[in-house]
Amino acid sequence: MEAVFYEHVVQYYETDRMGCVHHSNYIRWFEEARTWLMAEGGFGYDRMEALGVMSPVLKAEAEYRTMSRYGETVVIETRAEWYTGTRIAFSYAVRDKATGALRCQGRTEHCFINEKGRPVSLKKACPAYHQTVEAAVSGG
Repeated sequence: MEAVFYEHVVQYYETDRMGCVHHSNYIRWFEEARTWLMAEGGFGYDRMEALGVMSPVLKAEAEYRTMSRYGETVVIETRAEWYTGTRIAFSYAVRDKATGALRCQGRTEHCFINEKGRPVSLKKACPAYHQTVEAAVSGG
């Protein structure tokens, strides 16, 4: 999938006493960027949940490179790396908008489950949704 670029302005409450962004916020930014990517691609969480499918996080990784500070704007490059029908993974690169400096990079992995918490194959449960996701991930 081609990357999408999501901008986020660092808020004061996201920083710690040292004036840099607390590490936990990068995971939140990943979620903001992923949610935006999915909505832009036509397979947003609201649509998915209306079909009775949820997508919890199975794994989250972040490698911190340089500090982000209050007032900066960061650009989060996000892409869907792979999709199997029952799982999906995303990668992220957070860069300072002004300098291009890499602040953080990471990835998340998710599964698809129904409202009872049972695994779901989108291909079987929601064929049209599966085709949308598959086309977006494969670049088609």
